[in-house]
Amino acid sequence: MSDSQTSTANSQQLVEDIKAVIATAEEMLAATAGAADDKVTQLRARIEDRLLDARVRLRDAEAAVVAKSKAMARATDDYVHESPWQAVGIAAGVGLLVGLLIGRR
Repeated sequence: MSDSQTSTANSQQLVEDIKAVIATAEEMLAATAGAADDKVTQLRARIEDRLLDARVRLRDAEAAVVAKSKAMARATDDYVHESPWQAVGIAAGVGLLVGLLIGRR
């Protein structure tokens, strides 16, 4: 896996992790909706503000991951069109390695 692919995979995992944190925070807000204490109310307002900010950042991160993935796909497509026989050779080599690894089991 190349550095670019690893970076994209890490970015995708980060996006999923942030989604999970946002979902958990929203559950906590829903669970404390009936609390009338001033401190709880202030804390809920701060959490809501931070969740809004996190959602905006999450959308930006998702857009960046999608753009990077599309750029990688375009670069791969261009390479295959420019050097089809090299691409076939690489695919055959990877297939051979995978076959050898599977055959050892």
